[in-house]
Amino acid sequence: MEPAVPVSYYSKSNGNHEHDDIIDWFENACENAGHVQTQTLRQILQLNYGVEYLKKWFGEQRDNLNIQNMDACALESLFTSTVPLASHADLDPYIQRIADGDKAPLLTQQPITTLSLSSGTTDGRQKYVPFTGHSAQTTLQIFRLAAAYRSRVYPIREGGRILELIYSSKQFKTKGGLATGTATTHYFASQEFKIKQEKTKSFTCSPEEVISSGDYKQSNYCHLLLGLFFSNQVEFITSTFAYSIVQAFSTFEEQWQELCNDIREGTLSPRINIPEMREAVLEIISPNPSLASKIEGCCQELQNLDWCGLISRLWPNAKYVYSIMTGSMQHYLKKLRHYAGELPLVSADYGSTESWIGVNVDPHLPPENVTFAVVPTFSYYEFIPLYRQKEDYHSAIDDFIEDKPVPLSHVKLGQQYEIVLTTFTGLYRYRLGDVVEVAGFHKGTPKLNFVCRRKLILTVNIDKNTEKDLQLVVERGSQLLSKAGVELVDFTSHADIANQPGHYIIYWEIKGEVEEQVLSECCREMDASFVDHGYVVSRKTNSIGPLELCIVETGTFTKILDYFIGNGAAMSQFKTPRCTSNQVILRILNVCTIKRVYSIAYG
Repeated sequence: MEPAVPVSYYSKSNGNHEHDDIIDWFENACENAGHVQTQTLRQILQLNYGVEYLKKWFGEQRDNLNIQNMDACALESLFTSTVPLASHADLDPYIQRIADGDKAPLLTQQPITTLSLSSGTTDGRQKYVPFTGHSAQTTLQIFRLAAAYRSRVYPIREGGRILELIYSSKQFKTKGGLATGTATTHYFASQEFKIKQEKTKSFTCSPEEVISSGDYKQSNYCHLLLGLFFSNQVEFITSTFAYSIVQAFSTFEEQWQELCNDIREGTLSPRINIPEMREAVLEIISPNPSLASKIEGCCQELQNLDWCGLISRLWPNAKYVYSIMTGSMQHYLKKLRHYAGELPLVSADYGSTESWIGVNVDPHLPPENVTFAVVPTFSYYEFIPLYRQKEDYHSAIDDFIEDKPVPLSHVKLGQQYEIVLTTFTGLYRYRLGDVVEVAGFHKGTPKLNFVCRRKLILTVNIDKNTEKDLQLVVERGSQLLSKAGVELVDFTSHADIANQPGHYIIYWEIKGEVEEQVLSECCREMDASFVDHGYVVSRKTNSIGPLELCIVETGTFTKILDYFIGNGAAMSQFKTPRCTSNQVILRILNVCTIKRVYSIAYG
């Protein structure tokens, strides 16, 4: 899955020695990636060898093992033959005991005082994941490394600022008293983040009170206000996910006049009612009538252009837009390019709540072509080779035949794999569920192309369609929508098996007016675009019914966002669920549906 924490470390100049040093370190690690990986595994086992989970598998032989002096190949062989592959369900009983206050070394020798909570928007439920000091350190390290590579392509000015649209959420305590919240929230509360803020305070538009308010709508308003106030100093715009940037500027279209008034008067809208945030923002801004008039003039022109080029017009010195733009974020690229104008879009790095994985070493490439060079010191990685059962028809990800996992040094160009992680934070041979393809190599470490989540999301009977399958189908249908001058704002889906035959429902929120005939054509095009063999056969035999396309009213997906935020998710980690069985979300979607169309008989 895509990264769970945002960018927070920035370059000062193209000749920064610190950037050269961290790139040199990474290049050396990549040259000897296989050896570095074995040493990483050795360090993890030395650190955590006596924990309960590993004792379960090593048994009595653990007392006779000398991990420090064991041959590298023998160590890898012993580990992979003794410790089984695991899912989150296998580790969850141990994590739950930690959450309930068990102080014994269950997964790590390092005390776990914090648990990260996944967003739950990928597979429908939130999961606890151990978060330690190592998690924050690797987060800071990958930010520094990514910033160093970006600075070679897009150097930024000394003293420049960043419009950083980041949002913390509230932490809560488990039964055992452990702080729990999203990975972003933990990072913002960490000592590493505080040190970063102190060292680069002059670079960030928003103070800590805005980032950590816990109310993303109020934070967003203040981010935009301060970003405009420092508009000539802003070097780039960033957020964790592309969705957050699109959402922010969609809101800007409605609030720009109020923002201009605050800049003109040096005031703050009454919509900001958190005292600490009001005080912090009012200490920064001051009346600036000329800037307000300039922004007003730009906005009046941009309105006539449907806000095309908004970012490049309002932030004239910005070099690029930086965010996660792969996976489920690909849908937002079109709108993001619309807002960015001619500014480059730079894809951020690859990781998950469980571990960081790879860095974008080619920031000049468009997001569609981005790959991620694996950082061999962060975790010990294994890769499960995936092969299609038949070559003569499309097979879904869950139809793939698996081979035995291989170490990082044995992966092959062009091969698809599922990633397996062994981390310093207590996850052992953990199946992440991400499918990647080896697109090349950086020195001796693979460069990965994110393909999709392995979890199958749409199924009625023998049909199996993934998020990537759905994305391709929606793209085909939305092309007809675009020809009619209408924008697809967002989408999700549901496999309805309450009535027989079961069928797929795709929910669209659109911007603009469109005839029902066009929607019917979109629906038929999508139905015909599913190429999964099981779906094609089932549609021909009517064991799956016609595709249903539901058009929902404006603002429906914002209501879904509000639902997730209200249940503990952070704006900086939110991803629209591309398929859902959540009854609350389905109720929102169905209540907000204003039009339904169906595809015709299949084949």
